Order: sequence, then C-alpha cells, then structure tokens
Amino acid sequence: MRGLTKTSENLDGTKIQGLNVIKRVVPYLWPDDQLWVKQRVVAALSVLFLAKLIAVGTPLLYKGAVDALAGEGSASMLAIGAVGLTLAYGFARLMNVGFQQLRDVIFAKVGQRALRALALETFTHIHRLSMRYHITRKTGGLSRIIERGVKGVEFLLRFLLFSIGPLLIELVMIAVVLFFLFDVWYLAVVVGTIALYIWFTFTVTEWRVKIRKVMNDQDTDANQKAIDSLLNFETVKYFGAEKREADRYDGAMEQYVDAALKTSYSLAFLNFGQSVLITGGLVAVMVMAAMGVESGALTVGDFVMVNAYMIQITMPLNFLGTVYREIRQALVDMGAMFDLLEQPSEVTDKPDANVLNVQGGEVVFDGVFFGYDAERPILRGVDLPIAAGQTVAIVGSSGSGKSTIGRLLFRFYDVGDGAIRIDGQDIRDVTQVSLHEQIGVVPQDTVLFNDTIRYNIAYGREGASFEEIKATAKAAKIHDFIESLPDGYETTVGERGLKLSGGEKQRVGIARTLLKDPPILILDEATSALDTETEMEIQNELKGLGHGRTVLTIAHRLSTIADADRIVVLENGVVVEQGTHDDLLAKGDRYAHLWNRQQQDEDAA
Repeated sequence: MRGLTKTSENLDGTKIQGLNVIKRVVPYLWPDDQLWVKQRVVAALSVLFLAKLIAVGTPLLYKGAVDALAGEGSASMLAIGAVGLTLAYGFARLMNVGFQQLRDVIFAKVGQRALRALALETFTHIHRLSMRYHITRKTGGLSRIIERGVKGVEFLLRFLLFSIGPLLIELVMIAVVLFFLFDVWYLAVVVGTIALYIWFTFTVTEWRVKIRKVMNDQDTDANQKAIDSLLNFETVKYFGAEKREADRYDGAMEQYVDAALKTSYSLAFLNFGQSVLITGGLVAVMVMAAMGVESGALTVGDFVMVNAYMIQITMPLNFLGTVYREIRQALVDMGAMFDLLEQPSEVTDKPDANVLNVQGGEVVFDGVFFGYDAERPILRGVDLPIAAGQTVAIVGSSGSGKSTIGRLLFRFYDVGDGAIRIDGQDIRDVTQVSLHEQIGVVPQDTVLFNDTIRYNIAYGREGASFEEIKATAKAAKIHDFIESLPDGYETTVGERGLKLSGGEKQRVGIARTLLKDPPILILDEATSALDTETEMEIQNELKGLGHGRTVLTIAHRLSTIADADRIVVLENGVVVEQGTHDDLLAKGDRYAHLWNRQQQDEDAA
C-alpha cells in the first residue's frame, strides 16, 4: 500500500505540474495586448470546425454511392447517381484536407510568435541570474533544457488547440450520427471502445512518462559530460585522459541506452494494447452491421458507412495516443524550462532604482563584509576609499579577496554588510545597466566570442566605427598582429578565443575595454598573460587610459603597480597596510616581504 500511495502522489504531482505549465503557456496563445493573435486563433478554430463538419458528413456520401450502385437508398441519392456521389465524396475529402492545411497556415504565425517570445524570455532571464548561479551551472545540461523546452512550446500550443478538443468534438458528432442512423447498441460499443482506449492509453502513457523522464535525464547528463570535456580539450590532452573521458561519456550513454530501451519496449506494449482494443471495437461493430445487412434492416451502403466511421474514429484515436504522449513529454520538457525561469535573480534592481550619475568617479568601500558561503567569509569589514581620478592597486596572497572586491564593485554579488558607493550613491540603489555602463573591466582570463576579431573588439561599444576599432587595437599593441593575419580583422578566433595565444586574447580584451572608454576601470591581472616587453608597452597605454579616471588595479605581479597612487595590501579579507610603493617598502612589513620574494624569484628565473 505504501508503494501504491507514493505512485498515486507522483501522478497527482505530475498532473498538477502539467496544469501549471499549461497555465503558463496560455498567455502566449491569448495575449491581452495582441489583438491580431486572438483573431488568428479564432479564425483557425473556425476553419477547424468546418473541417470536422465535412469529415463527419463524408461517409454519408460514401454510403450513398454504394447504395446507388446496389440500386438501394433514397430517391434523391439515386437521382444524383453513383458517379456524382463519388465525385462529391472526393471533393468533400479534398475540402477536409484543405481546411486543415488552411488552419495550419493561419495558426503558424501565432505558434512561431509564442516560440520566439518564450525563447527570448528564457535567454534574457538566464542573463539576469547571478554570477553564483552561472559558476555552478553545467552548460551542456542547461542548453539541452532550453532547447527541448522551447521546441515544446509550438507543439503544445498547436496540439492542445487543434488535436484534443477537436478530436472530442469529432467523436461526439460520429456518436450522434451512429445513434440516430442505427441504434443505441452501436453507440454503446463505440463509446465503450473509446473509453477503454483512452483509459489504457493515458494509464500506460503516465507510466511511460516516468521512464522517458529518466531517459531525458540521462541524455542531459551525457550531453553535459560531452560539452564539458570538449570545453576542456587542452586539459584532457595535458593529462592524456582521452580514454578516461571516453569511458566517462560511454558510461553516461550506457545508462541512457538502458532507459531508451525501456522506452521502446513500453511503446511496443502500448501500441499492441491499443490495436487490440481498436480491432475489438471495429470487429464488434462490423459484425453487428453485417448481421443487419443479412436481416435486411441495413443496406450495403450502411455497412460501408459504419466501416468508414469506425476507421474515421480509429485514426484520430491512434493519433490521440501519439499526441498525448508528446504533450506529456512537452509538459515535462517545458516544466524543466519553467523551473529555470523560476530561478530567482539574486542581484536585482530596486523598484525605485535611479540611473548612476558619475561626476568624478569616487569609489568608497565602507565596512564591507562578504562571503560566497555563510560559513566562509572572504571580506571582513573592508574600508577602502578611492578618490576620483586615483589609481589604487590591491595586492595580497591568493585567496585574500582581491578579485572579490572587483566583482562586488561591478555588482556581480551584493555585499553582506556595509556599502559600496560611487560618488556618494550606493550601487544597490542604482540600476545595474547604468552601473555596468560606467565600469570597464579587463579580467585576468579574457574569454572571447567565437566570432571575428573585429566583432570581439567592437563588443566594447555598440555602433563603434571601424576606424575607432583599429585605433583601440593600435593602443592595445595588437593592430600589427591582426594586419599580419590572412583575414585581418575578419579572422575568427574560435571557441572561447582558443585560436589566439593567451597574450593575444588579453590584448583583444584590453582593446575592447579601451573602446568602451568608461570613467571607472577595474584591471584584474590585466597583463598577467603578456611577455615582459609587451607588458611594459601595455602598462604605458593603461597608464595613459587611466588619466582622469578612477582605476582599481588587482595585481599579483607587484612591479606592474609600483607607481600606483596608493597600494592596498589585503590579507584574509582585511586591509593590513596601505600607502605608496616607497612608503610600504620603507615600513618593511607585509608588502616589503612580498616585493622581496618576487624579486628573488625573478632573479632566480
């Protein structure tokens, strides 16, 4: 009993989730602010209703043609003749198909609009999610969830509107015809067959949905393992782990195959069970009709018409099984996508958030506490004022919280306690868009789009001219390199920019930020991937860029920040000392120790 109760609860939960998904989809089908969408839906339904009327009336013409050939039937049918009735039958079938195709043409724009709107909403929402979410996500699994969910939108809209409801209408019409033209026993057999078929189909399909969900989970797992391995292609090669990765992927595929086989076996069982029920109902009705013909109560045309109606019933019923399975699968896929849409945005704008107004670019960290996890604090009451136009460098050992300060200033995360202000404005009180527009970042690891060099540099400012792109490339000391390439600025950089060296990627990243021309700069190990000669050249350009701007430099190589206006030494999330390079060396404390150790390492190298 305990196991049965659990299954029942799962079914109820699945149904509730399905209803919730349908409620989420309805606004895309019937939007309040899009009258043309409603008009198209109504027009499509009207055409569909005409198609069903014609479909139900078509077997009557078939009956008339047969009776005319047999010399039976009404005088009007005999007057039209077998040829005329056959032509009318063919025209009716053609009209039925034509109206169905017209329905699809009318509705196509509605379905595609819904698909586009939901895809955009999902894409936009993912970009709203916090850095915390994105560093824990699995790209392969996420992309597969979005792909399956978006594809399910049009299918769900189309078949909910044009399959389930119209099918029920057609079945009711046929049942009424059978009741009035024959007797209640024909209706009883047809209704009983349909009821058993629907019960069997829905019951087995609910069972199959669980199996299919397991198969999809395994498919997602295999896909994310494959993408993760390909994204780390170099690491795999470094450690000779090709076989290890292949075994890992094959293990995931083995579990997927097991689930896929169960899905195939259950589908065979479903199809055979449906055939048994449909064939049983068809044979029962045809036997009754044959007995009626033998007794003289029915004509041969009636026998043919009953057969036509039963075939007309069995075809959509077979389709019902497929549609219901696909709708249930679409609900599962879209449920996963809507769960993604329900992921809260950790960093959000206040309802009354203002646009950041940068006057000079003063940045103040006021008693900032922060930790990525509550049990692991990173910053412990950091007070750090940076005057407008000043260059401040933050140094310290790995894990001291240097890069965290840059992420908090850009508001990838919100501070746990304290505040960060720009020209007196708490960054939590301004819009994120306006904040990001005023800050330029050159990260330690520059990631590029799999597009051209021109596109990647132009990403710094929308609408930048080619001349401006080339000027910033020259300032970043990468123009000559780009010109030496066969395709120049139209050279494709590959996935994550892997066709370029680390230094080349870094210089493209610097050029991109130079093009943005922001009043506040964050340089997070901006020259860490460059050779010494190029680093010196870029440092000179960055110094020039920093004139009149507020610059926060996060550095590991102390020689790059020796001429900063102020150097802040951070250890364990606390500012332990600060001052100019000469002052800190004179103190002979933590900074002097770091400096001397780096000098010794460089001399040893």
